[in-house]
Amino acid sequence: MAGLALLAGLSGCSERQVIPRPTPTPTPTSASRLPPALPAPVTPHAPATARPAAPPPRAPAATGWIDLPATPGNWVWRPLPGGSQAVFADGQFTLRCDAVARTVTLIRAGTASGPATMTVSTTGSSRSLTAQPQADGLSAVLTARDPLLDAMAFSRGRFAIAVPGMPLLTIPNWAEVGRVIEDCR
Repeated sequence: MAGLALLAGLSGCSERQVIPRPTPTPTPTSASRLPPALPAPVTPHAPATARPAAPPPRAPAATGWIDLPATPGNWVWRPLPGGSQAVFADGQFTLRCDAVARTVTLIRAGTASGPATMTVSTTGSSRSLTAQPQADGLSAVLTARDPLLDAMAFSRGRFAIAVPGMPLLTIPNWAEVGRVIEDCR
């Protein structure tokens, strides 16, 4: 019976226990038996000079029209016979769709004695157009599929209209811009 108890006790210990061995300590080498090395010789340094103070930070300079504040005003969209129009800042700038001709007219309020250059700048492109004097301002006509119209509608937050001798307009590209363009397509 005692033999059975011993076998039963040993059968419960089927896993073998691993006893860790102590790690041997390294034996000193001949290099470790040498006397300590002498410290490196000290070389005299030049006396420290005071560094000039950093210039005070400056405000970032405006790099172009995108850094300027938007021209104050709102867009107003209205249907027209045969198209639509969006008017910004009480008529300072107008986009007019002629759905029959499939054209969009850009109109900048102001007067000129003859044709003038109207530069349209977006975050992706810039293009100069020849604007003709009309009763309601200077106008430039684009086909409804002109890529400049898409650039105006998708410019980051705004686009700019520049005409020599007139104040620069930085115009927010609200939904009315895209609506007039889509009305013509």
